[in-house]
Amino acid sequence: MFLLNKYLACSLLLMILFASCKDNVAGNPPDSSGLQLVWSDEFEYTGSLDSTKWGYDIGASGWGNNELQYYSSDPLNVRAENGVMVIEARRHEGRQPEYSSARVVTRGRAGWTYGRLEIRAKLPFGRGTWPAIWMLPMQWNYGDGGWPDNGEIDIMEHVGYDPGVIHASTHCHTYNWPNNTQKTAVINVQNVQTNFHTYTLEWDSEKMSAYVDTIKYFTAENDGSGWQGWPFNKHFYLILNIAVGGNWGGAQGVDNSIFPQKMEIDYVRVYQEK
Repeated sequence: MFLLNKYLACSLLLMILFASCKDNVAGNPPDSSGLQLVWSDEFEYTGSLDSTKWGYDIGASGWGNNELQYYSSDPLNVRAENGVMVIEARRHEGRQPEYSSARVVTRGRAGWTYGRLEIRAKLPFGRGTWPAIWMLPMQWNYGDGGWPDNGEIDIMEHVGYDPGVIHASTHCHTYNWPNNTQKTAVINVQNVQTNFHTYTLEWDSEKMSAYVDTIKYFTAENDGSGWQGWPFNKHFYLILNIAVGGNWGGAQGVDNSIFPQKMEIDYVRVYQEK
């Protein structure tokens, strides 16, 4: 998910073509040997999120994807309760924008180069929802100073009209969705909207891989071409959000009967080498 239109219909055909991965390799969980926990939030508190760890993107610009929501920091849209972070997308009939949600970021507080990120989450359901767990760079210093030259890491994306299909992707100057060359893959997962699953990114200087629970389904490799093919050698920060509508999430419209909808995050944990 980014500040540009993405994932046209042809993108689905490219999931297999451009993923340098071994799909759905079950039973091989991420290897924690040699790693230590360096950052986490278990959400064992109530009310506003920990401001030393989380900030917010605010506004209703469409976010480059023609999204319909206003992102806020209001407790109606984002809070900690019952041991989880709640991001809640809501409809406000008769108001513009008609929808509100939250986009929570670690920018300005924490970023990482390499390691393993684990996010355990339960996703919203219904046509028009577009939850994402993803990363953008702390510094925009490659190429034209913008996207996609400086990279994007999509750990998890899901669109409500296609339930249970989980996407992981990377974007950069050489490999990106406008050129139909993004590195990407999908996995079908039962009950992502009713049960918690762990979405994991493993990332080092040579490659990055995405897992759902113990299943690795995506790997993008450093092609040795420099920042054009691998801008992922600097700090990236984490983003958690639910978009409403948009070019991909709203491709089949928005079902207004589903709201409110929540993404619940049980924990976020970041590990790096000892």
